[in-house]
Amino acid sequence: MIEKALSEADIELVTTLHGEEKTSFVVLMQPRGRQDELLRALDDVALGRLEEAVHERDEDDTATPADQALAHTLDRLHAAGSDAVGHVVSDNPLGMLRTVVEDTGADEVIVLTSPHFVEEFFHRDWASRARHRVGVPVLKLFAHDV
Repeated sequence: MIEKALSEADIELVTTLHGEEKTSFVVLMQPRGRQDELLRALDDVALGRLEEAVHERDEDDTATPADQALAHTLDRLHAAGSDAVGHVVSDNPLGMLRTVVEDTGADEVIVLTSPHFVEEFFHRDWASRARHRVGVPVLKLFAHDV
């Protein structure tokens, strides 16, 4: 599960986690919408990104950027030699994640996001919530800034 396009460093990280073993990915893009604006501002302040915290974000049309970020990520995974498919998820992301795990027989879930200190403190981040729902190990990684 991701919330923005993966950088080259992120792609290298996830494709080499299991050494030379062939990997395949089902990427679920969960873009952060306007409902998370306060939490994102608090995260920006905690990370020292004050300039980002004070500027209003324009996310009226989240589907198009999410689709572009997903396509970019899938292209990078394919270029790295991995099989990958993906979906933009707007409703019930944890339900979709559980369905994907069950339907594909996934060995593990990787949640790769930016740090979200407020959510992590209260265990409301995607990885914490997924650990109770999917039935396989959940690995939480922090994305590199692109």
